[in-house]
Amino acid sequence: FEIKKILEKIKSFARFIITDDVWRITDSDVTDSQKKGYDFIKIITLVGRRFSEDNLSGRASALTYSTVLSLVPMLAILLSIAKGFGFQNILQNQIFDNFPGQKEVLNKVFAFVESYMQHAEGGLFLGFGLGLLLYTVLNLISGIEDNFNVIWQVKKGRPLYRKFTDYFSVFMCFPVFLVFSSGLSIFVTTIVDNLDKYDLLGPVNRLLINLSPLPISILAFTFLYMFMPNIKVKFKHAFFAGIFSGTAFIIFQYLYINGQIWVSSYNAIYGSFAFFPLLLLWLQLSWLICLIGVEISYASQNIRTYDFEADSKNITRRYYDFVILSVTTLIVKRFEKGETPYTVEEISLDHKIPIRLARQIIFDLQELDIINEVRESDVGEIYYQPALDINKISAAYLFAKIDQKGSELFKIDKEIAFNKEWNVIIQSREEVYKFNDQILLKDL
Repeated sequence: FEIKKILEKIKSFARFIITDDVWRITDSDVTDSQKKGYDFIKIITLVGRRFSEDNLSGRASALTYSTVLSLVPMLAILLSIAKGFGFQNILQNQIFDNFPGQKEVLNKVFAFVESYMQHAEGGLFLGFGLGLLLYTVLNLISGIEDNFNVIWQVKKGRPLYRKFTDYFSVFMCFPVFLVFSSGLSIFVTTIVDNLDKYDLLGPVNRLLINLSPLPISILAFTFLYMFMPNIKVKFKHAFFAGIFSGTAFIIFQYLYINGQIWVSSYNAIYGSFAFFPLLLLWLQLSWLICLIGVEISYASQNIRTYDFEADSKNITRRYYDFVILSVTTLIVKRFEKGETPYTVEEISLDHKIPIRLARQIIFDLQELDIINEVRESDVGEIYYQPALDINKISAAYLFAKIDQKGSELFKIDKEIAFNKEWNVIIQSREEVYKFNDQILLKDL
C-alpha cells in the first residue's frame, strides 16, 4: 500500500512537470522557501527540455570539428604571444598540466606548432598563411559565440570590429591567466607540502592537491559564460553554471585519465592514430559539458520570465497583435517621457511577458524598422527606443508594417481565380488601418 502511494506521487509529480503546470506557478502562489524549490525544478526541467530543442549534441560535434581544425593555429598564436612576454615554456608546461589526459596529443600538436612557427619566421607563411591562421582561429571563436547566442536567443552577434578587439583581448590575457593559475597551483602545493609533517593531515593533503584545479576550472567557465554571449550575463548566474561545468569537467578529466586502459584496444585497431578518436571523444564531451553550462546560466537568469512559456509558443494571432502593440507602446511612452529605455529583460519581467515571446517581438520590431537597439558602450546593456518620430507611430502604421512583413511572391492567381478573396483581405485590412489611423501609441 505504501509503495502504491509512493508510485502515485511520482506519477503525479511527472504529470506536474510534463503538462507544464510547474510553469503556471508564480511567485505569489508560494512561500519563499517553496519558491527556491520550484525554481530548482524549473531550471532542471528547462535545461532538460532545451537540450534536445537546441540540439546540443550536434552543436558539440560542430565545435569539435572546428576545434580540431584550429588547434595548431590557435596554439601557435598563444605561444607566439607568450614568447613575446618571455614565458613560452611556462605556458607550454601549464597546458600539459591542465590537460593531463592529452599528453600524447599535445606532444604531436606542439611538434606541428614548432614547425609552423619556424616556417613563419622564415617568411614562408607570411601574408596568405598568416591570414589563414588568423581566420581559422577567429572562425572557431566566432562559432562558439554563435552557439552561445542561439542558446541565449540573441539574434545579432558582435559587429566585426568588436570581434577583432574582444577576441584579441582574450588571446592577450589567456597566456597570462594560465601563468597565474600555474603560480596559484604552486602556491597551493607549497602550503600542502608544509602540512606533510602532520601525519593526520595526509588524506587532507592529497584531497587538496586533487582539488586544486577545481577553482581555476570554475573561474574559466564563469568567464566564458559571461564574455561569449552578445548579451549581459550576470555574474551569479554565470558562476552558478561555472560551478556545474567546472566540477563536471574535472570529474570527466579524472574518469578519462583513469580510463586509459582502453587505449590498448584502440592501439590494436588504429595503431599510431589511436590518440585521434580519443581526442575527438574528449572534445565532444567537453563541449557538451560547456554547452549544458550555457543552458544552466540562461535558465537561471531567465527563470522568472519563463512562466507560461509553453503557452507562448502557441499564441493566437489576436494575442500576438495585442502583445506587440503593448510592447511598442511601452517603448514609445518611455521615450516620450525621456526616461532610460527598456531592455528586453525589463519588458519581460516588469510586465510578465514570457522571455522568448518578448525577444521575438523585439526582433520583429527591429526587422520592421520601428525600434533600434542602443548601448551605453560596446559591451554595455542593450536598450531599445523608437527608430522614427513617435508622432508617426500609430496603431494603423504598426499593423500595416506587420501585414507587409515577409514575401507575397507566389503563383496563386489573386487577379482572377481568387480576386474576390484577395479583395476581402485588402478591404478588411483597410478598415482596420482607417479605424486605427488616428490612434498614436504615445496616447494609449
